[in-house]
Amino acid sequence: MALSLYNSLTRRQEPFETLEPGKVKIYCCGVTVYDYCHLGHARAYIVWDTVRRYLLWRGYQVRYVQNFTDIDDKILNRAREEGSSMAAVAEKYTQAYFEDMKRLNILEADEYPRATHTLDGIKRLIHELQQTGYAYPADGDVYYRVRRFREYGKLSGRNLEDMQAGASGRVEVEDPEVAKKEDPYDFALWKAAKPGEPSWESPWGGGRPGWHIECSAMVRQCLGETIDIHCGGEDLKFPHHENEIAQSEAVTGNPLARYWMHNGFINVDGEKMAKSLGNFTTIRQLLDSAAGLEPMALRLFVLQAHYRKPIDFTPDAIASTQNSWHTLKEGLQFGYQYGKQLGWREGDGEMGRWGDGENSTLHNSYVKRFEAAVDSDFNFPGGLVVLFELAKELRREGNILVHEGKTETPSATLESQWHTLVNLARVLGLEVPPEDETTSGVGGLTDAEIESLIQQRQAARKARNFAESDRIRNELQAQGITLIDSPDGVTRWHRN
Repeated sequence: MALSLYNSLTRRQEPFETLEPGKVKIYCCGVTVYDYCHLGHARAYIVWDTVRRYLLWRGYQVRYVQNFTDIDDKILNRAREEGSSMAAVAEKYTQAYFEDMKRLNILEADEYPRATHTLDGIKRLIHELQQTGYAYPADGDVYYRVRRFREYGKLSGRNLEDMQAGASGRVEVEDPEVAKKEDPYDFALWKAAKPGEPSWESPWGGGRPGWHIECSAMVRQCLGETIDIHCGGEDLKFPHHENEIAQSEAVTGNPLARYWMHNGFINVDGEKMAKSLGNFTTIRQLLDSAAGLEPMALRLFVLQAHYRKPIDFTPDAIASTQNSWHTLKEGLQFGYQYGKQLGWREGDGEMGRWGDGENSTLHNSYVKRFEAAVDSDFNFPGGLVVLFELAKELRREGNILVHEGKTETPSATLESQWHTLVNLARVLGLEVPPEDETTSGVGGLTDAEIESLIQQRQAARKARNFAESDRIRNELQAQGITLIDSPDGVTRWHRN
């Protein structure tokens, strides 16, 4: 089955065909760096990171570019609140972005252009729009003539006449710059500087670029005139992405992107997340709260819903996802816990990317089902079905090994299943933290330390020092380790 995806531009699912065979150019709209990232950002960047990972796994060479908007009114307002500068605020929250995304196991982009680093390209693009009649200056500002671009509205499905009829004069009241415009629906490409604001020199005077022109210039500078995938949140479809298309295509005459992809919103208890509703939660508030949501559980929560559908963030949904992650985590830890007992050769836990020699033991039936599911518009929930099937089977085998000391399932079969699970989970960015591979994540005891304590307990029992024996058992139990004494005198253990 070939990979296909839903194209927001054509409003249908289409076969994925790249501009260059085997290569994919992706531009993802990044954050405006004036605050900490919230759950909506978590959803967007987990989704696009997983799309990128899947394309890499399918053998594509992917160039992934994601911008930072570091010139914006919101940044300027935050700088005033904090008694700081726009540059300092932007740098602070840019670094916070990287900290948050690392915790969610999001790969870094190949390039992170910033508006402040793209000013020459921005000014050149505005100049070209002015030369072709799509832009006009007005008292230090520069505006885009929306009605001149005949295809305006093709992405969002909006019609200017309908928009004008529904506005009922509201635009004139809300837009203090409307007197400068030829048409109320024209939008700013360049804004004249106001007293006390940072500004940059330009042919139109000191000022700063509008938001939309920044992305058009950054796409062009980093990836060229036409790219394969342009992605972002559903809220960016209009006006941001619509205006990007109008700006870029008016100059180049070529499609800005072959495919437009948009992820759905996160709702909180049925309502759209918003600061005004008091249901706004940052990533770090959620991960650092007393509830202690694990980062991989948050990633799993996002991937359990189709990327185009809304997600409802509720306490019950999060509790359910935590339990689901623990199931998957048990499966991912299987090889580290039982590989030695099953006679696997040392180092089997270190697996490379799909397609290299390390993955020769992958269980193809699971892989084919995973691929068939995800190939249909990045259906990650369908891929997770395969992962949970593997994890539950490995968890069942682990229980048998704990309680009976052996299993009827061939060791090679279990090794194949585990390799498959770990590799497919990695495609989705779901990985056990390194410290959890050989420790419980609770008490932090290594396998060797546990075995040493068990030997001490056995020595105490032989010496009929039952108080010491019980103390060691209780100590291990407190750190999440359960001991099972079998009739043959062997003590087996497992992590809770």
